[in-house]
Amino acid sequence: MAYHPSRRQLLAGAGASALAASASALPRDAVVARGVVYEDKRGAGPRRPGDRGIAGVMVSNGRDVALTGPDGAFALAVEPGDSVFVIKPAHWMTRTTAAGLPQFSYLYQPEGSPPQPGLRFPVVEPTGALPHSIDFALMRHEEAPEFEALLVSDTQPDSLAELSYVRDDIVAGLLGVGGAAFGINHGDVVADDLSLYPRYLSLLGSTGFTWHHCPGNHDINYAAPDDRHSRETWKHTFGPRSYAFQHGQATFFILDNVEYLGRGRYRGALGVRQLQFIRNVLTRVPREHLVVLSMHIPLVCYLEPDNPADTTADWRALLKTLAGYGHTVSFAGHLHTTEHHYLDGEDASVGAAPHHHHVLTAACGSWWSGPSDSRGIPCAESSDGTPNGFHVLSVAGNRYTTRFVPAAGKAPAQLRLLIDGPHRRARDPGACDRLGLTVPHEALVGCRVLANVFDGGPRTRVTLEVAGRPERVAMAPATAPDPLVSELFAGDSPRKSWVAATPCAHLWQAALPAGLVPGAHVLLVRARDEYGREHTARAVLELTGPGA
Repeated sequence: MAYHPSRRQLLAGAGASALAASASALPRDAVVARGVVYEDKRGAGPRRPGDRGIAGVMVSNGRDVALTGPDGAFALAVEPGDSVFVIKPAHWMTRTTAAGLPQFSYLYQPEGSPPQPGLRFPVVEPTGALPHSIDFALMRHEEAPEFEALLVSDTQPDSLAELSYVRDDIVAGLLGVGGAAFGINHGDVVADDLSLYPRYLSLLGSTGFTWHHCPGNHDINYAAPDDRHSRETWKHTFGPRSYAFQHGQATFFILDNVEYLGRGRYRGALGVRQLQFIRNVLTRVPREHLVVLSMHIPLVCYLEPDNPADTTADWRALLKTLAGYGHTVSFAGHLHTTEHHYLDGEDASVGAAPHHHHVLTAACGSWWSGPSDSRGIPCAESSDGTPNGFHVLSVAGNRYTTRFVPAAGKAPAQLRLLIDGPHRRARDPGACDRLGLTVPHEALVGCRVLANVFDGGPRTRVTLEVAGRPERVAMAPATAPDPLVSELFAGDSPRKSWVAATPCAHLWQAALPAGLVPGAHVLLVRARDEYGREHTARAVLELTGPGA
């Protein structure tokens, strides 16, 4: 009978070969971190004699990736400031803190953070020499190929009061989702005041989810002289600046693409080290698996496509790294608008399908601006008219969909209708008809129906119908500010000084059909999104005039 090694034996053999190869490749004068990835059957405490090592697990220093040998052992060269971390494989889990932060890394910073004049926030204490063995505990955890993840970005409170808004608008909303495998915050966790992290983490712990975090530009230690030392408080609080983990049939990358240039300046860039890290991980990922990348600054954007602070300089290099992987998606925040981009052709194809890059709605919307609701929380409409909120990623094998969830206290609508025309601009500023649905019949010719599909994009298709009429009119994209938001932030509405309406990438327009008589008419808008789901909204148009 022919001998066929088991999958476990193949992994062990591959791990042994990789460990031997990586150990022999280490420079002679390198500082080498050694340790064991082991199965933790107790869920607490250090590794004990008899705890079984796990073969074939990826361990990284943020650039290089080693596989554990048959006894779970690994060896990696490290430099001061490096984090050594285990890349959680599917069907395993790490320990977490009370706030849901995964415990999967060891920071090697023997002398701690260097002195930085003007530094106000906690930094890294000296870690001393490397321990004899850096051990990572994993616990078995079955994971279905179908799961959901929470996608949050730009919570961005700048005070204790705004942290309360995060609690009541976002954390409370997350509790209403239920059943998610984990969450990812895509950066700008706070707004420069890094002393707010402890309370933020306390609130986050109430969700019961595991949470991953990408650093944003407002999570920088601005007293730092350069990028290398800009994340000392981040490392103290959250751990590595970038890392990866696996869940089901998907590999997730948590990335830091905010390059700090000093003196308050930054740009979007991944850099050579992170790109090499992604490449090294992907060599061990099956090409049919889903690859998900999370970062703060978008790869590209609509409003200021040439602004280095709002785009990622080396995004084409990233897409070349993803070449050959047919199921990829990336998420970012930063812009406080909602955008979808499909990057292909001369912009760098990643295979049969364009790469989908999704800029997420900001949790704080317009930086917690606008009139307060009955709870005392600002309405926080984003500059493109999207309500503040978050998204849910649904994964099935290597396929995915996303859906937008408005913040707690907001209507669960996915789109909003209004009538724009001279009648809106001519009305009394104090009038309550902000949607412009009362229209003088003689002004009808100069009016248009606008539909803001909050999470819409280039692949969304929108139509308009009037009840009792056979026509279904295709609505056309209208790259313009949402008039409702323009009006909201043009007056004395409480807001941050920089808040203003911006052109919306998910606004559609259509003229009303001719021949409408005075009276009430029901408008129906249907929006079919890129995943084939239909969203609808209805409104009552009142035409005033003789015969109404």
